Amino acid sequence: MQNFLTSGDGKTRKIVLLFVAGAALLVAPVRLPAATLSTTQTLQADIYPEGGLFSFPNSVTLANGGNTFGNYSNTLSIQYRERTTQTSGSGNITVQATADFTPAGGPSIASPPTSSDSLGYTCSGATLGTGCSGTQKVSRTTSTNVVTFSASECTGGGNPCSSYSPNTVTLSFTLTNDPKYDTGSYSATLTFTISAS
Repeated sequence: MQNFLTSGDGKTRKIVLLFVAGAALLVAPVRLPAATLSTTQTLQADIYPEGGLFSFPNSVTLANGGNTFGNYSNTLSIQYRERTTQTSGSGNITVQATADFTPAGGPSIASPPTSSDSLGYTCSGATLGTGCSGTQKVSRTTSTNVVTFSASECTGGGNPCSSYSPNTVTLSFTLTNDPKYDTGSYSATLTFTISAS
């Protein structure tokens, strides 16, 4: 600053000094009142009808309990969850034999050795929906009913849904014990399907 003011009186020096002091105030931080900003965001969830099957055992063994030519039988408990559309919804659980008994010479779903031979089942204890009525015959060509659902049905939580989670239904299978069957071990594959709309 001394080099800049090489001439002039004290008055000039005073003006320059005041200018420098004012410039220092201009770069000092300015404190403003606190400000709060807010915004809103809308979240949207589209809830669709759904159904799920789970907790199946790897296999079910049919046995006749030692009764001579008594039918082979056993039960299968199915666990499921379901949600159908309000007012117009529906759904079901079905079963179909997707692979017949093998090897040949024993029971058969598609071509039994005697026309009255069959693999059948009944349904009981459905905790959501309506279980099948009477004895159903397992088919290789079409799906047969296990449970039917109507509109506004859902799993768990109580009214308006069921009080069970998961829901369950029990199938009781019966296989005709025809003397024509060759001895041996036979297996078939059943495919269960659940739908919801």
